[in-house]
Amino acid sequence: MGSYNGYCWGRRLSVGCRSTFRARCFFVAAILLACAALAHASATLLLEEPYGKLGFFTATGHAAVYLSNVCADSPTHLRRCNPGETGIVISRYEGMDYDWLAVPLLPYLYAVEKPEDVPLVADTKLVAFLRDRYRRDHLEAIAPDSADGETPAGHWNQLVGSAYDRNIYGFTIETTSAQDAALIEHLNSSPNQPHFHLLTNNCADFAKSIINFYYPKSLHRSLIADLGITTPKQLAKRMVKFDARNPELASSRIVIPQVPGSMARSSTAHGVVESFFTSKKYIVPSAIFSPIFAGSVFAVYVATGADTFTPDKNARVLDPDGDSDQPLSSADRKQYQKRLKSFLKESGAATPADDLVRECGKLESKSHWDLDDSGAPVFEIPFEGRLVRVGATADNIMDLNTPPQLIRELLVARLQSELRQSRPKNGLSRAAVARDWRLLQQAQRAIADSDAGIKLVSSQTSMRASVGSGP
Repeated sequence: MGSYNGYCWGRRLSVGCRSTFRARCFFVAAILLACAALAHASATLLLEEPYGKLGFFTATGHAAVYLSNVCADSPTHLRRCNPGETGIVISRYEGMDYDWLAVPLLPYLYAVEKPEDVPLVADTKLVAFLRDRYRRDHLEAIAPDSADGETPAGHWNQLVGSAYDRNIYGFTIETTSAQDAALIEHLNSSPNQPHFHLLTNNCADFAKSIINFYYPKSLHRSLIADLGITTPKQLAKRMVKFDARNPELASSRIVIPQVPGSMARSSTAHGVVESFFTSKKYIVPSAIFSPIFAGSVFAVYVATGADTFTPDKNARVLDPDGDSDQPLSSADRKQYQKRLKSFLKESGAATPADDLVRECGKLESKSHWDLDDSGAPVFEIPFEGRLVRVGATADNIMDLNTPPQLIRELLVARLQSELRQSRPKNGLSRAAVARDWRLLQQAQRAIADSDAGIKLVSSQTSMRASVGSGP
């Protein structure tokens, strides 16, 4: 018999046996980790809210699919994930030279490669800076520099930093290793040529094809609610119904909130008829010139339940580190609001009228974005006649000898913005708010320590002056 079943297992281990035992333990652990990874394989339909100037069809938002056990050697070639990798987001984009493109999850959401580098707040300068840095490192093949060596124009920026532009809702269903392998083979072996068409072959059509590859005929378009056009919201509604009909398949919902800052907030995703009905510039003239048509639109709106679908219902909040957290309850939100109000009154930090949009607007007009020694974003801003560096992330905001008053001002503005937001209702993470509150208290202690040091120096100076002027 081998040593595993004999001496090494039942008696005190010799040096050789201990080595053999450790090796086998490592092997077993590796197998268990691999099995755990396979057991948690999943496909997540991402319903992404629209942003910017909305037209008749652009109010429907964007659709993509996150595959937890599928990774990529490049944006156009898929493979199985290695241990520690978190999968890719794959979608179809207008104006690109490919039918589909795949980007790792974290860069897709935040345009960074490490969770600790996700900024606390974002403005247009920072988002452009992070996106272009990631493009230069990983996307040059599909979005090369312009002729003058600068950032190119085009739709490539949709590939990274999506959470800076909008709220995102995820509808997850379990998959298998065999399904993942089949999809990889299918996409890698098929021509990856552009097929985008807004009405017949859009991003939602591609997302539908991916989910239907795993579970045939699970998703389909609506001829009534969307006039036969595939929309992200229709897919999400069908995904919820599919989950309800197949309880043996593990399913869940997540919400990825838009990063706070001065970026314009995204809007609720609608279907086609819903977009028409909820837009005054469309429905009001219709009601005046064709009441029958407007009434028909209203009937479709009500009959299809467009106003009853809540994408963040029972959803957990996905943090940048990949963990999901329970959303902050209404009672906890009110409690934090009271604590912040008391903090502002006692510390004189800022008035409740100050908000994050105004604060980020001031920073954006004066700041220059850079990276610290670890590659995390920082910004440089004039403060009291000198240029200071301020960390932009939870990990580096207290590490750069920044005046604590400036840090406190930024954290107060972020907390006010978080606690005031009403949508998504379940989009505020308990862990994120608790972390921000700890950072605010840390900044306040730094201010107190600084004030105490100034008073001590002033006192010592006065004593020396008093001694020097004695008889």
